Amino acid sequence: MANVIEVPQKGGYTYQDYAKLPEGAPYQLIGGNLVMTAAPSTYHQIISASLMLTLSNFVHEQQLGVVLYAPIDVYFEETETYQPDIIFISRERLNMIEEERIKGAPDLVVEILSPTTAYYDLKKKFKVYEKHGVEEYWVVDPGDRSIAVYENREGKLALVQEVTRKGKVQSKVLSGFELEVETIW
Repeated sequence: MANVIEVPQKGGYTYQDYAKLPEGAPYQLIGGNLVMTAAPSTYHQIISASLMLTLSNFVHEQQLGVVLYAPIDVYFEETETYQPDIIFISRERLNMIEEERIKGAPDLVVEILSPTTAYYDLKKKFKVYEKHGVEEYWVVDPGDRSIAVYENREGKLALVQEVTRKGKVQSKVLSGFELEVETIW
């Protein structure tokens, strides 16, 4: 049983417990619980790839920073380490990128909802993103083909745009970036 990783049973898991999992293990550390996430659907991956490519090209052309995609660990606190679908970190904050993880709140987080993760993305993770100062949070819902954009306003994530099927969303964090939502479906 050489490949078995034992994580101690206790009241709540910490980052040290999470870090003992094998690379690529399908877990996120949410509220001190190890939450298993299934592989994303092909539709989820098509949306993710399209968004990632569009965001990455814009960021690269403007030399704004870096765009990264799941799976990558984003550490917020001892009991909160997530793997958002897509993140953007500005050039001025690249020092938060460590060898094993991102330490702290990215400037922009994109989560693509799926049946197994929607509750966490909309509730638990939302509150942590807000608490730790994520500047912009995009919630992409493949079911109704919508994108909701939240901006951090005085420590609270406030809904500033929501587009379903057709129309544009704009980013405050990525000044000048606009996305025609129908291009990602």
